[in-house]
Amino acid sequence: MTDTARESLRTTFDTAATRYDAARPGYPRAIVDELVRLAGVGPDDHVLEIGCGTGQLTVPLAERGLRVTAVELGPELARVARRNLAAHPRVEVVVGAFEEVALEPGSFDLVVAATSFHWLDPAVRVERSVELLRPGGALAVIGTEHVAGGSSAFFADAQDCYLRWDPATPPGLFLRPAAAIPTALPELDDAPRLGTVHLRRRQWDAEYTTEQYLDVLRTYSGHIALPPGGRDGLLGCIGALIDGRYGGRITKRYLTELRVAHRTG
Repeated sequence: MTDTARESLRTTFDTAATRYDAARPGYPRAIVDELVRLAGVGPDDHVLEIGCGTGQLTVPLAERGLRVTAVELGPELARVARRNLAAHPRVEVVVGAFEEVALEPGSFDLVVAATSFHWLDPAVRVERSVELLRPGGALAVIGTEHVAGGSSAFFADAQDCYLRWDPATPPGLFLRPAAAIPTALPELDDAPRLGTVHLRRRQWDAEYTTEQYLDVLRTYSGHIALPPGGRDGLLGCIGALIDGRYGGRITKRYLTELRVAHRTG
């Protein structure tokens, strides 16, 4: 993805902040537990969260007694996050780009990016994250993949809708099983100031009604960025497919990956 395309797409989520909050799933409790354990953080430790969205990870971190500074690019997303975190006075939500917000080097016990790391400038995202950590602090990256499983036939059938309505859809696209998703991430594995990267993976299923699934799609950057006619045509095609062939309900399988490494120098 070019820098221009990334910058354009990463701002789209703010246009759907309320729907994003309602439709986007959170993170499995086991992954959050592993994050806290592997990072070695507990009550009163200071966490920097990059791209908090509306608080899908921020809330469970705050509930564990952590102090959190959450940086969010979108002002509407940040507004909803502050509402969701009103009961946690030790959480601060800062509006701005991670690459530009003024933050004190060496002041965080954990820097975490959940489903946001790929939106950051690849030239600085690891180096700046490490610089913000105290010696021995942890950098954590959580990613989510849509993998084979759940309503597999539906997702195969849905490609016809994408090929018709989204010109960026590559032909022959198919979902890979979790075992086929690479475990290596050289950007972290080979970072000179990070120790061993600990990887944890968890597959899980989410069941959606037709409208629930369409609402999730309406929060995806690629769908938001489509011209209105193409977006409406795509969502209409997918909705008709779920209602017509799948009884108004489908299941999507997710793979959530957690990587944690500690600053060594």
